[in-house]
Amino acid sequence: MPDARGDLLGRLFDAHAAGLAMYARQFRGCDGAEADDLVQEAFLALARQSRLPDEPVAWLHRVVRNAALMAVRSSRRRQAREARTSRSEAEAEPWFATVDDQLDAGQASAQLAALDPETREAIVARLWGGLTFEQIAGLQECSTATVHRRYNAGLSRLQERLETPCHRTASTTP
Repeated sequence: MPDARGDLLGRLFDAHAAGLAMYARQFRGCDGAEADDLVQEAFLALARQSRLPDEPVAWLHRVVRNAALMAVRSSRRRQAREARTSRSEAEAEPWFATVDDQLDAGQASAQLAALDPETREAIVARLWGGLTFEQIAGLQECSTATVHRRYNAGLSRLQERLETPCHRTASTTP
């Protein structure tokens, strides 16, 4: 007998796991492996729910966000205790899987990381997580207008920082 709930969870995982991992990575200190673990834990938490939430994708983002924030805080405390320095932003795993001809993935990742946390979270949740502005507002506990403003301002800042003039060479043929 097919398990409808298991099928739904499988489809949700296939459709949203990569976006959730990207969402988790945008929190400083949450690397690729840890992000994947947080996503798996979120799906396990969803599977344990007696009743699925009305908006499971938004619920998963909330669970991943909370777990990522706890992991980041824990990591900071551990690093302080061990008196080690964290690796630099330049060594961090890029958030982009491939390098586009028009976009340097490393530079784009660095510029995204340089945004303030709320703006970065709004952009990642919208573009890679596929959340609506209303869902992001629920995550960030602010108004939809504030999320929309952060999102647009962040995209504008990224565009300004990533735009490079087109270098053309002078033609030697008449």
